[in-house]
Amino acid sequence: MRAPFPGGPLDGVLLKSFNDHVALAIWSNEERPVLKCINHGAQIQEWDLQSCHPDTEGIQRIIQRFGLNTLIDYSYRKANKEVISAFVERWQPETNTFHLPFGEMSISLEDVSILLKIPVTGKVVAVENFARYTEESRSDDIKLVSRLLGVSYEEAEEEVNISKGLTVRKCWLKSRWCPKAGSRNTTYPPVECTARAYLLYILSCTLFADKSGSRVSIALLKLLEDLDDVGKYAWGAGALAYLYRHLGSATRVQVSQIAGYLTLLDGWVYGHFKLGLATPNAKYMDYVQPRVCRWIQKHETVMNIAKVGSIRRTLDRLRPSEVTWDPYVNHRDNGAMHAMAFYSGTLKYMDVVEPYHPERILRQFGHVQSIPDPLYHPLEAHRGPSANKYSVKFGFQQDNWECWRNHLLALEVRGDKAEFEFLATPDYLPWFLKVSHPVITNPSYEDEDMVTTTIADNELLERNRRALDATLRWMDLPPELCTLESAWKMASDIVNFLSGRSIGPTTTTTTTPTTTTSTTDTSAPTEAGPRQSQHDSTSTHSTPANAPPATVNARPPKRMHGKEYQRKKLKKPKQ
Repeated sequence: MRAPFPGGPLDGVLLKSFNDHVALAIWSNEERPVLKCINHGAQIQEWDLQSCHPDTEGIQRIIQRFGLNTLIDYSYRKANKEVISAFVERWQPETNTFHLPFGEMSISLEDVSILLKIPVTGKVVAVENFARYTEESRSDDIKLVSRLLGVSYEEAEEEVNISKGLTVRKCWLKSRWCPKAGSRNTTYPPVECTARAYLLYILSCTLFADKSGSRVSIALLKLLEDLDDVGKYAWGAGALAYLYRHLGSATRVQVSQIAGYLTLLDGWVYGHFKLGLATPNAKYMDYVQPRVCRWIQKHETVMNIAKVGSIRRTLDRLRPSEVTWDPYVNHRDNGAMHAMAFYSGTLKYMDVVEPYHPERILRQFGHVQSIPDPLYHPLEAHRGPSANKYSVKFGFQQDNWECWRNHLLALEVRGDKAEFEFLATPDYLPWFLKVSHPVITNPSYEDEDMVTTTIADNELLERNRRALDATLRWMDLPPELCTLESAWKMASDIVNFLSGRSIGPTTTTTTTPTTTTSTTDTSAPTEAGPRQSQHDSTSTHSTPANAPPATVNARPPKRMHGKEYQRKKLKKPKQ
């Protein structure tokens, strides 16, 4: 099947792999079970650091120096499967963003920095010649494990054989370096070796949890060789690239599970959406604890597909004014946004490279959203219906990452600061509805009162914009003209604009769940198309020159009778 798809996108220039996306199946009333979430936050507490080595304080000092101790203390013990399943349905791997009825949102580098308090700048989380870690280099793998973890060559060889060469088992790490209470262990490996084993275990339970749930890559152990360099890596950026890749894979219609650091995903959702999915933590200490501690999860005993459907319908009806676009506006350490949030390029973890698109989520940074620039083109892209048919390769420019301050989003691309944080340019929403799949639930399978929020959102944005313009016009008047009469006129205009009584029939819309057509603009720009000026004569929000003046006390179009009219008559203001 090719575009146009039922429910969108109408133009397939952007979402080229949508044919195998789970959202298309849901639109056809083919429900997918709740995703199995690979989350091992509970396993962190199974490693008792106090009993694993007599020099516990030495190990703790090493870990704190790396800046990763927040992963140990604050990772969620369980993932919210229903929340993750509902948001995966809206993830589009081509853009690495969630597609909502009013536009795109995503997890940014600043989100990672504030939610987790781990570094997002520094050395790339990767090893040179990653492909070297194959069966052909089995002897090198064994020597690496033996040398860095302080075990004999024979023991390392046995473990590599059991785990088939590229990984070691987490249960082996825990049993070997964290013996059960009561066991007699008279010989201990060096502190550095125990610290490496513990960090390897923590990273495999948090930032880089894979779908096996039981193994950790030997390549990751290579990054822990020089303990003095561990704190210099951009762990947050690597974790974000890794989560992006797993989100993309989980959108495939035949995939049933997801990995990556799901605490990051859950915390991001709780901060931006007031859906009642988590309880505020009364003991949270701002500026001291990572922002992810701000919420306490509501744990479900069973996976509930009905709850996924409820969250899905709530998001389908969501308005942009109901989103917390910048939840950190009053919670930044120095009051300024992290400059790395505007980095324009690719992120890397080992052999995983994913594009990062700040220009697609400008409203999260306090700017007016406009039609974004064209996407990065992958070197290879095979996004099939299953995980083993999902393979994507992007190029990575090491020099760009190391000099990231020279590769920030240009000021002219960021555009104007938004008076209201949810504002977008007039041409953005028509373009987005054309190239996206903004609503997941098919109204054909819903009740008759299913509302289409995209049309209402478009009108709401125009009302707010006109009310703001009326206010600014009055504020620009010279003092001698700021009379009571002009103030009353300004207030009247604002009331009419916000109530929708003076917008006028500027567009003709159809009540379909995915499209908004206009009599004045029949060619919405495509992804690679030019930006349309806000003052373009073909804008869908032009006001007729002969539009009649609005009045505050104009009678509503509905005719009222009896007690209803009497109530209205009593509320009529005095002249």
